[in-house]
Amino acid sequence: MKSNPEQKSYTVKEATLKLMQYCAYRDRSHKEVEEKLREMRMIPAACEQIIMQLMQENFLNEERFARSFVRGKFRIKKWGRVKITQELKLREISSPLIKMALSEIEEEEYYNTLNELAEKKHALLKEKDPYKKRGKLTNYLLQRGYESSLIFEIINNFKF
Repeated sequence: MKSNPEQKSYTVKEATLKLMQYCAYRDRSHKEVEEKLREMRMIPAACEQIIMQLMQENFLNEERFARSFVRGKFRIKKWGRVKITQELKLREISSPLIKMALSEIEEEEYYNTLNELAEKKHALLKEKDPYKKRGKLTNYLLQRGYESSLIFEIINNFKF
């Protein structure tokens, strides 16, 4: 991060309003808000005051963020629980909150999505060697963040 002498300085009120807009656009984690405040070069006391106000006025809600993150990454990007959990940990979300947020994914929908991904990838693989094809399909699903036990359960139903 370069220090720019012409960078705008914000009053607490201006920074609060800017962060309210930032949080209203989509749910944010505490870490994202803290990074934004750091970019704005706010002093720690002001940061604390702004974060408290955002939480009191429900602009910043870690549980809501975690739940919407899980729903979005699963339904839109079709990520598995492993990858979603890793990403939430990177955003410094607590384990109990991660566990609660993962409950947004229904078991049947999760299994069906994994099966659908596996079928699509299996059809696209041009590999002739059945062992290599199985390996490529497994690696693909692991990269998507699905549990190896579920992957093997699904792959065992395929003809290679």
